Amino acid sequence: MTQSGRSTDNCREITISGKTVSRLGFGAMRLTGRGIWGAPSDRSECVAVVRRAVELGVQIIDTADSYGPHVSEEIIREAIHPYRDDILIATKAGLTRNGPDVIDTPQGPMRVGPEAWPPVGRPEYLRQQALLSMRRLGVEHIDLFQLHRVDPQVPLDDQVGELKSLQEEGKIRSVGLSQVNVEQIIQAQKITNIESVQNRFNVTDRSSRSVVDYCYTAGIAFIPWAPMAAGQLSSSVKVLAEIGARHDATVGQIAIAWLLALRPNIVPIPGTAQRAHLEQNIESARIGLNEEEMRLITAIS
Repeated sequence: MTQSGRSTDNCREITISGKTVSRLGFGAMRLTGRGIWGAPSDRSECVAVVRRAVELGVQIIDTADSYGPHVSEEIIREAIHPYRDDILIATKAGLTRNGPDVIDTPQGPMRVGPEAWPPVGRPEYLRQQALLSMRRLGVEHIDLFQLHRVDPQVPLDDQVGELKSLQEEGKIRSVGLSQVNVEQIIQAQKITNIESVQNRFNVTDRSSRSVVDYCYTAGIAFIPWAPMAAGQLSSSVKVLAEIGARHDATVGQIAIAWLLALRPNIVPIPGTAQRAHLEQNIESARIGLNEEEMRLITAIS
């Protein structure tokens, strides 16, 4: 029997929320408009992307109420509802929106950043958002419900405590956290079992390495967001380009393959709104990096 957050023997599967699923998931943030705001320019293609992901063996689909807002969850439902029993839908709440996360400047488009995503962790708000996500997704319970950000204005115990209450009521199956440190994980574990942690982590950003290591030891699934560094990897990353050439792979594919090989509890969720890009991402799971290649990539600072 596989523990939650522990991989199975073939190291390509993991058990989360009682479901044994493929470790390469799909992040649904890009199924939205520019700046993760509003409807996508090609909704039919976004629906097709989600359907194709499932066809290719993806079993974890990660979304959030704030993607759009609401748009991503609605597209997932349109694409694959009713959900197969082996599909795990993970969503999040705890961030609100005050507009697109991109603005046009004389120098070109620029990300707004955290100012476009204010955290709100009041218990009554988290409860409301869970119920609304259930309605949009068309489910009687949410497989994995994650606190999108810790609201510094609300005690963490109150935020996680409300998720525990939702869990006890059968509205959510498992609780996850996002963008937290080890101390916050330990604090949350005193309230309820933490099934997953989702922090930014990739080849060029290792700031959450202590969290990755703690999650591995604790049997918690680690879901790295921006697994390809938000598209900022390029052939200028010499090591990745050289290793990619050996495998006839892109630098992005090598970045995902490195994550899959780094720890058996890591669940990358690369996202896209295009089927061709999706298929390229899925191919990353077929790349086997040797020890020397892993060492070279891990040494990138």
